[in-house]
Amino acid sequence: MPVYLTGLGSVLAFNTVSIKSRIDGQLLQVAFREGQQVKKGDLLAVIDPRPYEVQLSQAQATLFKDQAQLRDAKVNLARFVGLMPSGIISQQQLDTQRAQVDQLEGAVRSDQAQIDNAKLNLAYCHITAPINGRLGIRLVDVGNMVHAGDTNPMLVITQLQPITVLFTLPEDNLPAVARGFKHGALPVEAYSRDDQTKLATGKLLTIDNEIDQSTGTGRLKAVFDNNDNALWPNQFVNIRLLLELRKDSTVIPAAAIQRGPQGTYVFAVKPDKTVEVRTVTVALTQNNLASIANGLAPGDMVVTDGQDKLQAGTRVEPRASNTSRPSQSSATGAT
Repeated sequence: MPVYLTGLGSVLAFNTVSIKSRIDGQLLQVAFREGQQVKKGDLLAVIDPRPYEVQLSQAQATLFKDQAQLRDAKVNLARFVGLMPSGIISQQQLDTQRAQVDQLEGAVRSDQAQIDNAKLNLAYCHITAPINGRLGIRLVDVGNMVHAGDTNPMLVITQLQPITVLFTLPEDNLPAVARGFKHGALPVEAYSRDDQTKLATGKLLTIDNEIDQSTGTGRLKAVFDNNDNALWPNQFVNIRLLLELRKDSTVIPAAAIQRGPQGTYVFAVKPDKTVEVRTVTVALTQNNLASIANGLAPGDMVVTDGQDKLQAGTRVEPRASNTSRPSQSSATGAT
């Protein structure tokens, strides 16, 4: 007898990235189609690289000039060190030359940093996909100027495989879920909004670390492979979490259960095709099935339709049917 917990969930992309430019420039090329599946590293767009190529050339020229001055300063420093013992060069001149060498070394390092920055900006001219995913609608056209400070992105990438669903369960169910989660991943099924079509099967990913006091519920997240793209971000789905599987349970259709002043009971069919009222204890009701703790044994036959026409000792003609005539009652065997 499977024990399910049900809740309402919202589908979330596993990762969502808003693609923006990290530099200012004119958009020269769009290398994608809207709705295209891309892989990490695929080229998406190209920004005019010429201004940054010029910056790189200027930084390289400045580095070349400062390196030449540094070499000259080092030669003079070596010369001053050799003349120092003879007294031709004073200690102050030697210290000044050493300081000049240090300054030029700092300038060379600064020039190298400028080159690295220019190369980085040049790399930013080629925008690539940071994740695997599906591209959305293009929000910027070729020829427009893009800026690092733009509020709106150029496009959005959503990772749909795998995909996650965020759903809630009553806080009273969370301890049981946490215990089951310790022994392994719990299966989770996603159903359509009418709760009739199963869309995907996944597993519980995590349980939130707090309970929402306003609703008395806890949030949980499940992950699905979504290889057939049955789930889409922001889609509402019904969630069934398989908490446990109770073995050796006596199960009957829930329609057979009747309620009276003495509690729950069923009309059991005896071998002579007459019925008797039998008190039962229902352990669990799930998806139109009822697990019976006591009162029935596997193989017993119970009436599932037309109970309003019965009383103890009434003779019936059992048949397997979803409809009943006035003189007949449907029955099924306990399993």
